[in-house]
Amino acid sequence: MRETLLDIIQNMPKVELHRHLEGSMRIDTLLDIAHTYDRELADMSLEELRPHVQMVPGQALSSDVFLSKFRTLRQFYNSPETIQRITREVVIDAALDNIKYMELRFTPRALCNVIGCEYPHVMNWVCDTVAETAARYDIEVRLLVSMNRHEGEQIGNEVLDMALRYRDRGVVGIDLAGQEKGYSAKPFAPIFLRAKAEGLQTTAHAGEWMGAQSVLECVEQLQVNRIGHGIRAVEDNTIVAILADRGIILETCPTSNLHSGVVKDLEQHPLIDLHNAGVRTTINTDDPLISNVTLTTELLDVMFTMKLSLDDIKQQTLNAMEGAFLPDDERNAMVEKFNVWLEDVIHTQETDD
Repeated sequence: MRETLLDIIQNMPKVELHRHLEGSMRIDTLLDIAHTYDRELADMSLEELRPHVQMVPGQALSSDVFLSKFRTLRQFYNSPETIQRITREVVIDAALDNIKYMELRFTPRALCNVIGCEYPHVMNWVCDTVAETAARYDIEVRLLVSMNRHEGEQIGNEVLDMALRYRDRGVVGIDLAGQEKGYSAKPFAPIFLRAKAEGLQTTAHAGEWMGAQSVLECVEQLQVNRIGHGIRAVEDNTIVAILADRGIILETCPTSNLHSGVVKDLEQHPLIDLHNAGVRTTINTDDPLISNVTLTTELLDVMFTMKLSLDDIKQQTLNAMEGAFLPDDERNAMVEKFNVWLEDVIHTQETDD
């Protein structure tokens, strides 16, 4: 049964709205980079490197352990060549997983800090590589640029300036990420309202390590189109109703939520409760390397742990496509394509049964 469903979902056209470039590289590529640049990790085997960059059995499921992986991973973005290689491989891996539309987010400030360069350098390397690779591998990819709460509004304004400058190069929106606990989203309201006035779409991480009020703050103050994670909205029925009424899409990442300690197990994940309350939910990977998942395996695990059907997965996929940060005509055309593609998958399965 599981092998049959794995094959079906692997072949199913998919949508990814929440994937971080910095957490999506191939682990064997990290070893190559370590060897090339004579890093202190160069003498490690693949299995010795793994616990430094990936959640492995026996590690605590907590935000501290989860985020520690990023501190190691970002060190590998240490040259234009490595940034381009990793970006290229992330797009290829998504295409090989039969993802037909993906929004890939990255944090230019963090990458600039590693390599000691200016924003336009990183923007050019990522935008150009994504465009070239996506064209070769038959996948639509758009970019979101992230700013971190804990780094302040000045950097946030700089990141928005870059997003606006590169919106004809695949950038469609901005994202607020970083340390949710202890850092309000409210100071970023002028930045997000400026982005919307300039025609960019917006999303923000919230309701992950802080509760439902963090979600409401991003909806009310930042006026975001989507929420990254957002699952702790389930703690307040009034806020759940607001999300449902306004059609705010949640970019849920179940395995990531497990690994970062937000949920105790996938069976208790709020995805189903939120969906049943009328909230438009989607399923995403967040950081495929760190959680050792693909979108295919993520969907499969959700089906088994949350008792979802193929029709449910189809609806989650359509929710994602309908929430894509594309012009209306492009998004509507893609939704029509996905309706046809997914109907073919469901029909084929029913015929085989």
